[in-house]
Amino acid sequence: MNTPFQKASEWIDAENAQDPNIETDQNIEYPKELLYSNRMYEKLMQFCPEASEEVQIASKAQHICRWKVARESYPMDRVGYLRWREDLKKFHAKTTAEILERAGYEQAFIDRVSFLIEKKLLKKDTETQLLEDVICLVFLDYYLEPFVEKHDDEKLKNIIKKTWDKMSEKGHQEALKINYSEENLNLIKASLGL
Repeated sequence: MNTPFQKASEWIDAENAQDPNIETDQNIEYPKELLYSNRMYEKLMQFCPEASEEVQIASKAQHICRWKVARESYPMDRVGYLRWREDLKKFHAKTTAEILERAGYEQAFIDRVSFLIEKKLLKKDTETQLLEDVICLVFLDYYLEPFVEKHDDEKLKNIIKKTWDKMSEKGHQEALKINYSEENLNLIKASLGL
């Protein structure tokens, strides 16, 4: 018999597998959010193998069904962007809560996962901080390169600095172990004054 964790993981993967957006990794095509979910979970397990089941599920469901809430459906300005991000957190938490309920989890567990996905009490709650560290590490490891191709140095330095500011000291140490290209490593060092 599958455990609630196995059921929830399978159902989260099944939802993310419906993403019509495709991303290629090592010559294999994946639904974009399924690939992101797998990267989040793998990075969490590398960074903090003893992470609670709540954090494990929150890492997998961080972007669940993200394509269903289009950025273009909000004003294309800073206020619109921030509102989109807030609404996404609620959408991800609600979508995940429904799956967890179906999988047989208690309400307290579901509430905790929602709390984490909504990134409440960042810097104050150790598990919210852990999740944020993993989000930042996944960004730096897998998504910095495409960003570099799209933005000028000043914008990139700002993005890197903001990413760094969200992370814990342990997250910083882990981030410096990532195998960056020489250009990106220099960019990171310049952004942080290292």
